[in-house]
Amino acid sequence: MSRYFAVFATDKPDRLALRDRIRPAHREHLRNPYPHRVVVRLGGPTLDGCDGRMNGTLLVVEAMSLADVQAFLGDDPYVREGLFERIEIRPWNWGLGNPELRG
Repeated sequence: MSRYFAVFATDKPDRLALRDRIRPAHREHLRNPYPHRVVVRLGGPTLDGCDGRMNGTLLVVEAMSLADVQAFLGDDPYVREGLFERIEIRPWNWGLGNPELRG
């Protein structure tokens, strides 16, 4: 049975140029995660509170296991290019706003 995971990733300082350069490849990876058995349900960049610049990533993914999410992230161009200072993955119970629970 699949479950949801929230992924919180924080960029290393002064990596905006790297983020901008590889962003198209990152977005393609999110849209087409094959061969990984992961579905990206929502996501986007986090922003700096002062100037609104991108400084990290938030994703909600659906997968069978934490190992599946880790493998998927390991192939993400942002991860391969060393953009992130820290990545945290948490199992998540999507209650409020989950389209599958609307009825």
